[in-house]
Amino acid sequence: MPQCTSRATVWFGKVAIPVKVYSATKDPPTIQLHQLHKTDNARLKQQYVCASDGATVTREDMVKGYEVAKDQFVTFTPEELKAAEEASSETIEIDVCVPLDRIDPVYWGKPYYLGPDQGSEEPYALLADVLRLSRRAALASWAVRGQDLFVCLRHSTGRIILQELLRAEEVRPLAEIEAPAPPPAEVKLQLALRLAETRERDEFRPGDYPDKVYARKVKLIADKIAAKAIVASPVAGRTQVIDIIEGLKASVAAGRPARKVEPAKKRKRAVR
Repeated sequence: MPQCTSRATVWFGKVAIPVKVYSATKDPPTIQLHQLHKTDNARLKQQYVCASDGATVTREDMVKGYEVAKDQFVTFTPEELKAAEEASSETIEIDVCVPLDRIDPVYWGKPYYLGPDQGSEEPYALLADVLRLSRRAALASWAVRGQDLFVCLRHSTGRIILQELLRAEEVRPLAEIEAPAPPPAEVKLQLALRLAETRERDEFRPGDYPDKVYARKVKLIADKIAAKAIVASPVAGRTQVIDIIEGLKASVAAGRPARKVEPAKKRKRAVR
């Protein structure tokens, strides 16, 4: 069961539906590589350097600026930027409902699962059924984390998915792409249709397409560990080497990043 990230209230006309919001996606598995000094394998630190005098600049001495002309900026304080953000709201008020198939998937952004909050099971189920039977999506705005999100609510297997949508200015018009050649001859079209039929499948199975690059990198790491091709940083000193091959393999199988393994004496409790 995913962890509830926030709560909100969906307003469908005069009907209030308190909901819990869950992230519908997981971070893809990644292999984190660090930059090391080639001569001694010590880790490198990133620094910000002033282009004018070459001095190293700390975060406390930084301001954000927008370039209005070559090398000319207007700057902002953190308070000014904070004031420009959208005030967070727990309200998702439905504006209009449009046919779901009229929303081009190119506009789809990050999805979230909505679940009924305590006592809202009946109105939640009502809205889910309305979206299912009408085959429509409900468009709304949602102010969260300082952002003003453009979203839609759609039905899926008896539940409601809140889908972030890209705004019009974020999507390039398809007309900008060069038009295809004239329609093909009918005989070629029929041959192509038959070829497509040989690859038809009645269901979508995303698990059939694992990340091959991630798997190769995991194998590369495991092979180097098995060959004891391990170097130590002179800054941190030598530490106990833990066999993480099985952990890496398990991460591939579970589709999540491998966690850093530390010696038992130094292992710290994770903060949740």
